[in-house]
Amino acid sequence: MSVCPAPANHGVVFVRTDIRLGNAVLPALWDRAEQSPLCTKIKNDAGVSVSTIEHVMAALVGCGVHNAVIKVDGPEEPDLDGRAAPIVRAIMSAGVKTLDAPITAIEVLLPVEVQTAQGWARIGPGEGLSMQFHIEFSDKVIGRQTKSLNLANGAFVRELCDSRTFCRASDVEAMRAAGKVLGGTLENAVVVDGDTVLSPGGLRHSDEPVRHKMLDALGDLALAGAPILGHYEGHKAGHTLTNMLLCALFAAPDAYRFHECDAAMAAQLPGAGVEAHEIPAVA
Repeated sequence: MSVCPAPANHGVVFVRTDIRLGNAVLPALWDRAEQSPLCTKIKNDAGVSVSTIEHVMAALVGCGVHNAVIKVDGPEEPDLDGRAAPIVRAIMSAGVKTLDAPITAIEVLLPVEVQTAQGWARIGPGEGLSMQFHIEFSDKVIGRQTKSLNLANGAFVRELCDSRTFCRASDVEAMRAAGKVLGGTLENAVVVDGDTVLSPGGLRHSDEPVRHKMLDALGDLALAGAPILGHYEGHKAGHTLTNMLLCALFAAPDAYRFHECDAAMAAQLPGAGVEAHEIPAVA
């Protein structure tokens, strides 16, 4: 995978470099997403797809990158060790260029909510982008967790980017039996079993699971196509619910507007002013 610069108002676009004939370009947009419980997958009109894009999308948003071309040579983004931190570190090492154009954001004006039998997600008005997330698992090592975060001024890099994908040992066994996650190890995800963390080193934060859910949600919200000014709340929400929420938001024209950010507003966006030393040492 390589992340390349793009001009103002270009947005984020994936390109499948292994596709030689036909359309290999995939805009990272909410209406190109296929709803999935395990990852975020986008597909173009030619049927070409790329999956597991949520971590790189979160890293871009968290570093203040709104325009990029991402080249990938297969149908899935590398999951690395289930974090966004390696991508954040690479972006910060390469540097982020400030473009000579204002940032247009999506300002949420009215609350919008979606729900399923498993959980719910809502978004409403707010200054900048803030988030609250609730999870609940029967495994004692996870249990109930809630976290709130204002994502301005590099909070994503400091608080969320080093939190890993997590799953239960029973889920791993079921997925492997179905021929999935065959390359998965205890090093590229946090695997839990009841009151035990099976992955070496244990949890990096006592609430690492809910932090990772917030990381995923930020990446999924990035499919709005522009920074969001609003407050997101998720209860047992995942990729499908967050995409359903974006679909509901854009189906309600009175619930949002496009807003050109002045300097003060741009300074409140995720990634504004972030510096490399803010990446957690463990990352």
